[in-house]
Amino acid sequence: MPAPEVTAPAIDVEGLVCRYGDTTVVDGVSFSVHPGELVSLLGPNGAGKSTTISVICGLLAPVAGDARILGRSVLSDPLHARAQLGIVPQDLALYEDLSARENLTFWGRMAGLSGRRLQGRVDDVLALIGLADRSKDKVDTYSGGMKRRLNIGAALVHEPRVIIMDEPTVGIDPQSRRHILDSVKALNREGQAILYTTHHMEEAEELSDRVVILDHGKLIAAGTRAELVAQIGEKTRLRFVVPEARDEVMRAWDALDEVDSVTAHDDEVVLIVDDADAVLPRAFDAVAATCARVSHVSIEPPDLEAVFLHLTGRGLRD
Repeated sequence: MPAPEVTAPAIDVEGLVCRYGDTTVVDGVSFSVHPGELVSLLGPNGAGKSTTISVICGLLAPVAGDARILGRSVLSDPLHARAQLGIVPQDLALYEDLSARENLTFWGRMAGLSGRRLQGRVDDVLALIGLADRSKDKVDTYSGGMKRRLNIGAALVHEPRVIIMDEPTVGIDPQSRRHILDSVKALNREGQAILYTTHHMEEAEELSDRVVILDHGKLIAAGTRAELVAQIGEKTRLRFVVPEARDEVMRAWDALDEVDSVTAHDDEVVLIVDDADAVLPRAFDAVAATCARVSHVSIEPPDLEAVFLHLTGRGLRD
């Protein structure tokens, strides 16, 4: 019986160490992105994200370690590694005096495409990024959001199997941002492996299969959202607005075994719990047994923002 086929990770970063002078900016970082998976690489400013991306893209040689694209080393086999890779840089890589079609044609030719295949790919990409109706207009007439979409398109013309997106939605309007996020999800559904960096935690929440968190050059956590939440023991917050008899109902809630803590600010009361479904019925039974009145309740499950703050002590934008 033949052995099962082993599929190489789309991106495999192993023991990466990078220094600028005497300063170590990436310190033994290892992680992988599997085919068809979207992984968000997160960290505060100065965490080592950009340096790590530069190594994966073949722009920077590490002091130690390696990065592989579908099994090909970016150090020993850079041409084959890069051929599988589409890169969406944070800075725009466009010729503004050319049209969208001309930009995509140029980048396609740079990747070795020609003839009908090239024009077919340009048409497909223009449709994907929503610029088919403006394809003949010069890029310097485009809005910031349209330029960002074209910047993504330039990385897709040669049909890469692996895509790196470095903050593709920075500085754009909400409508363009929504279009980009939907396009990213469509690419992922088609099987592309994507490594995604962002300073918007809600994007990581929406897009990621897994998250890798760097801080001070070290990998401090990696996993699915659920795994990271479980790792730090983050809990659910129940927020109640209690306009009457607040103190009485707080005492009743504090006596519940399932409630870890009860805090209040003005007429808002916050309960920290493990299982909101189990606590809510008992919380309302306690309200009914007192003279209290609840005018509003909301449930805040643990999220990546809470995990990130717990692990780094800083916000994503810090």
